[in-house]
Amino acid sequence: MPAVAPSERISHAIEETVAKGRPALVGYVTAGFPNRRQFKDNLKVVAGICDVVEIGVPFTDPMADGTTIQRASFAALAGGVTLPWILEELQSIEPRHAAPIVLMSYLNPLLAFGIERLPRTAAQAGVAGFIVPDLPYEESGDWNRALEAEGLALVQMVTPVTPPERLAMLCRHARGFVYAVTMTGTTGKSADGRFADVPTDVLDYLDRVKNLSTVPVCAGFGIRSARQVARLAPHVDGVVVGSALVEVMERGENVGAFLKSLR
Repeated sequence: MPAVAPSERISHAIEETVAKGRPALVGYVTAGFPNRRQFKDNLKVVAGICDVVEIGVPFTDPMADGTTIQRASFAALAGGVTLPWILEELQSIEPRHAAPIVLMSYLNPLLAFGIERLPRTAAQAGVAGFIVPDLPYEESGDWNRALEAEGLALVQMVTPVTPPERLAMLCRHARGFVYAVTMTGTTGKSADGRFADVPTDVLDYLDRVKNLSTVPVCAGFGIRSARQVARLAPHVDGVVVGSALVEVMERGENVGAFLKSLR
């Protein structure tokens, strides 16, 4: 294991940005969307502006994702994107991007690749950690041990309805950062339209997460504007921007300009 584990690179990247007086920006891209040919170019732009990059592994049943990322995932699958292809593409990037890379994947693609060889292959490709929305902590022991052997993070997700004892447990075991989901439901939009102004109860919840966590806390789901980022900033270490960024790519607009507008 290197002197600085990849999981620690994630935390350090976020902490360094916070030390500069602004929240870290975690940018999400669906691998191979809008097409495989543009993947490396889009990744370069996102990694050049964001502090951490989250790469979505397309899956046939993305249950935590809203319609935007579902569309992107299905398009990527139709274009032949697979986890082995993603890792090969990342392996071929030289020099490596400074922003740490986290793969967001449902469990099935990871199982298909194999717990025995995935951590080493991912580490060699420059991946620093994983987010696995459908892997409960209670069932993650084997994966945790396998990833930690390579210094990789298994990022824990919490929500506004996570019970207090469980919230404390997840924050205690988190690596890299805690992904604090801002609302119940799927990615991409607010269920009731209130989220444009980020309700006070959400900020109170984020404060609770922040008080419990020993690693940085990043808020995600429904974040689309600099106004939201500014309101969230005193309560978290960073924000995750996913569906809004994927929509920019879907429309063929300027990815860099959109990301810079959030600062």
